[in-house]
Amino acid sequence: MNIPVFDLKRQYKYLKTELDNAFTNVFDSGTFVLGENVRMFEVEFANYLGAEFAIGVGSGTEALHLSLKACDIGPGDEVITVPNTAVPTISAISFAGARPVLIDVTPDTYTIDTKKIEKKITNKTKAILPVHMYGHSSEMEQIKKLAEAYNLRIIEDACQAHCAQYNSRNVGTYGDMGCFSFYPTKNLGAYGDGGMIVTNDEEFYNRLIMLRNYGEVKKFTSQIEGFNSRLDELQAAVLRVKLKHLQTWTNRRREIAMLYQQLLFNSNVQLPCERQWAKHVYHLFVIRTNRRDALREYLQERGVGTQIHYPIPIHMQEAYKKLGYQEGDFPMSERNAGEILSLPIYPELTTEEIETVAGLITEFQGAT
Repeated sequence: MNIPVFDLKRQYKYLKTELDNAFTNVFDSGTFVLGENVRMFEVEFANYLGAEFAIGVGSGTEALHLSLKACDIGPGDEVITVPNTAVPTISAISFAGARPVLIDVTPDTYTIDTKKIEKKITNKTKAILPVHMYGHSSEMEQIKKLAEAYNLRIIEDACQAHCAQYNSRNVGTYGDMGCFSFYPTKNLGAYGDGGMIVTNDEEFYNRLIMLRNYGEVKKFTSQIEGFNSRLDELQAAVLRVKLKHLQTWTNRRREIAMLYQQLLFNSNVQLPCERQWAKHVYHLFVIRTNRRDALREYLQERGVGTQIHYPIPIHMQEAYKKLGYQEGDFPMSERNAGEILSLPIYPELTTEEIETVAGLITEFQGAT
């Protein structure tokens, strides 16, 4: 038996004809940077989410970084976010020259605890950067109220949350900018790095178009200092094919999650929640148990792949000790890091495989 935690080969096999035609069309066009596929994918992705504008960039990290730069956030500024996230969230803030200010997460959604934000706002705070973790939305209504009260920008990290919703509206469209990653294992993934920024603000859109391409307003004419961070044509062509299937894949992820929930309902593991105002898209299906490492080894020995997202909270990473936080500062995030385990979840996973994974978890609990 072999049930990997991710399996991109299954998806490619299903889409092979469509993808091969898309690749051929790009090669035949002879255009590989900022061509028709990027332009069309930006339009299609913006329409899909219900946003006015979309800007294709080099990665999800760069989407966050350029969004901060578009807001003129830099040295001396502070950005509020969470320690329970992937390092790239924090890297983007550091790239901009700003200081990440961390706030612990809720015990059920693993997203920012909005009750703790206000006391961390200072005259240096310029933005709130909520992370829609694992595919579950942050509580955007309260975040918007605080941002309006303190004149702060909102930059949404939706890199794990394509199609996720808050109060029936797609995440990424609540803040000044929403940032998405197209890393291959994402719900909408390319075959390499790629990212997107969506916004409803035309001024931000025009600035981001320059920032991603050396600050140019036209070729060889730079109006502002910019970067080289462009979604390339091949990746855009892949993503245009996959976008047509995203809703079907999202529905399947939710079906898989529901089956896991049913099969593991009476187990001793903590299962993911979905708040009443959220639509969870299950980029990851994350359980929690204080016997995580033993369970992971048990599953691995029986051919089931798992992953830990993420084993070390940001404030305990060597690279970010300079932020001055100590172990114990963020108890929810620290507990999560020691107990969470991501189970296999992708649209091509079969019902039999799901039942096998759940059965092994139940078997492990009965044997130990």
